[in-house]
Amino acid sequence: MRTIKIFDTTLRDGEQAPGCSMDLKEKLELALALEKMGVDILEAGFAIASPGDFESVSEVAKVVKNATVASLARATMKDIDVAYDAVKHAASPRIHTFLATSPTHMEYKLRMTEQQVLDTIAQMVAYAKGKLSDVEFSCEDATRSDKDFLVKAVTAAVKAGATTINIPDTVGYTTPGEMAELIKYLLQHVDGLDAVDLSVHCHNDLGLGAANTLAAIAAGATQIETTLCGLGERAGNASMEEVVMALHTRRDVLPYKTNIDTTRIHPVSRLVYSIIGMQAPLNKPIVGANAFAHEAGIHQHGVLANRQTYEIMTPESVGLNTNKMILGKHSGRHAVEDRLKDLGYTLNKEEMDDLFARFKSLSDRKKTINDSDLEALVLHRITSNGAPWKLDRFTVNSGNYVACNAVVRMSHEGELYEEVALGDGPIDAAFNAVDKIMKAPEHRLEDYSIQTISEGKDAQGEAMVKLSAGNRSYTGRGLSTDVVEASILAYINGMNKLL
Repeated sequence: MRTIKIFDTTLRDGEQAPGCSMDLKEKLELALALEKMGVDILEAGFAIASPGDFESVSEVAKVVKNATVASLARATMKDIDVAYDAVKHAASPRIHTFLATSPTHMEYKLRMTEQQVLDTIAQMVAYAKGKLSDVEFSCEDATRSDKDFLVKAVTAAVKAGATTINIPDTVGYTTPGEMAELIKYLLQHVDGLDAVDLSVHCHNDLGLGAANTLAAIAAGATQIETTLCGLGERAGNASMEEVVMALHTRRDVLPYKTNIDTTRIHPVSRLVYSIIGMQAPLNKPIVGANAFAHEAGIHQHGVLANRQTYEIMTPESVGLNTNKMILGKHSGRHAVEDRLKDLGYTLNKEEMDDLFARFKSLSDRKKTINDSDLEALVLHRITSNGAPWKLDRFTVNSGNYVACNAVVRMSHEGELYEEVALGDGPIDAAFNAVDKIMKAPEHRLEDYSIQTISEGKDAQGEAMVKLSAGNRSYTGRGLSTDVVEASILAYINGMNKLL
């Protein structure tokens, strides 16, 4: 059974999606989670894009030990130099360089002839090869390229020393049959292609990202490029969890395997959604809230008789534990720590000390604490710890016959700051008070939502905000049994990132 390499680009292509930016701490947390999950190659970013991108690629390269760390680079010497400097400390570094090969891109974006493109590919792949042994080359917009020219481009890259050739469906244009035909055509017409990894990178504009990826595997691809939860530009990329679980579930027709620990899918997807301040669509395959839910009577009857009647995989196979343990104010540290390990979270002593203190505080406000509450506490730690501005206390006055106002006190480097503000409601008033304290620059509140984490009147509320300033977006997340407090915490979390 052939093993398919998983190239994860959540930190690069996934983060390029509007509103999905991550700070350095969040990228490191996610990189380590993906490493533990079993990805083979981790694309940490586009090093030359900004000083922040260079730093994040460099730091990921230093901490990840059991996966190859790659940086994207255009086919220029400067890009390749910066990419090399960012990944050179990795245990297994890779430079991933690319150049467009479709007539549309060559004429209107590159303004280069076919021969100029071929010469550049050969020169820049060879230049990257002089720095690292592991070099990947991508033919941008490959699926809209002329087949014969694509053969020439791939041949040039292989001869120059590329160890992986990537065939991207950059705009999600192709179909499964076309993708399979293209992969077979290249394998038949490019000398030496069978000696290197052949990869695909499929976007999901027509909802065919996962299907095109699976078709490529069946046709001979040995590496696939995906993102967790399908994040990415426009409609996103092929979802790692969908492709991996398709291979895991349908080995009768797809006799391939991966190194992914599928039981890590659910907790890591929760981490991703928490970091970007979004929620999985209810009907999202594998990780959506309804993926293993049954409401229709005939379905419920079948599942009660035998789960295989309507479930082709078990919730446990993707890390969704259906046997929820209830904890409370009398639960000890070891019980909490053991339950976290069962859920797939391993915390160091300092992190566990902090989480257990917050667990005890929550148990004073909430009668029972279940798995969802525990997961929320862990994810809140990831997205909020180390923030410069913190909420100290707040008071809001609200009613349908009075002007809503809020008094908010916050701490920053040991100093306390307090302001009062009016608003159209308690949330607006509190946000206005935070703006006054933090001396917020011009920005917009693009989105605000709140949902309960678990059942009951004392359930924790998880608030999400999306802020924008200039051409960048920032997400914030807050958690509390008090929905106003959760909202203020989310806003402060987002403002900390913006500042």
